[in-house]
Amino acid sequence: MEPSHWFHNKRILLERCFLSQDLIVQIFREFLKTAIFLMGPILIATIIVGLLVSIFQAATQIHEMTLVFVPKIIVIGLCLMILFPWMLNLMVSYTVNLFSNIPTYVK
Repeated sequence: MEPSHWFHNKRILLERCFLSQDLIVQIFREFLKTAIFLMGPILIATIIVGLLVSIFQAATQIHEMTLVFVPKIIVIGLCLMILFPWMLNLMVSYTVNLFSNIPTYVK
């Protein structure tokens, strides 16, 4: 007797897949590492600016929402202008590495 639940069809699909689970995990790990490297500097700069603006707001008791929003947008724009060549190089090298390893993935 064959199981009639939905997982049986998914298991058959996984058995026919060319990629092993270890390889899928490795590809996803590389993707996450690249994403963290790309967004890390921008997030850190934004957090620092947000903290400084919050300290300024607490010291002066000025609670204006644009006082938080505008500096963060400016810092994000500056970070993107400064770091964009490095970010583009990182994205291109990740993509080239991924595409060049396709023959090893389907073995």
